[in-house]
Amino acid sequence: MIRHVVLLKLHEHADGADKLTNARRVKELLEIMPGKVEGLLRLEVGINELPGPQAYDVIINCDFPNWATLEYYRDHPLHRDVMALLNRVRSDRAVVDWEIK
Repeated sequence: MIRHVVLLKLHEHADGADKLTNARRVKELLEIMPGKVEGLLRLEVGINELPGPQAYDVIINCDFPNWATLEYYRDHPLHRDVMALLNRVRSDRAVVDWEIK
């Protein structure tokens, strides 16, 4: 199984909304994916509640059965919709992908 974790920092204001509103928009778009993206076994999205200079604003934690399904997810139209929003509202991101044995 492959675990895919993404941490996002969002701009204070972007795309006509504040950071919390944009975090909620990202979460809503992601949470429609389970059952619609083949191979997405689990998806969890969290919004940070304790802001600070080193804190990220959103975490995305997903599981896939293999590397091919992760690649499929990355090119899926629903993921591209999320990426279109993120390209407007995020200031930074960190990604870690690894195989769970």
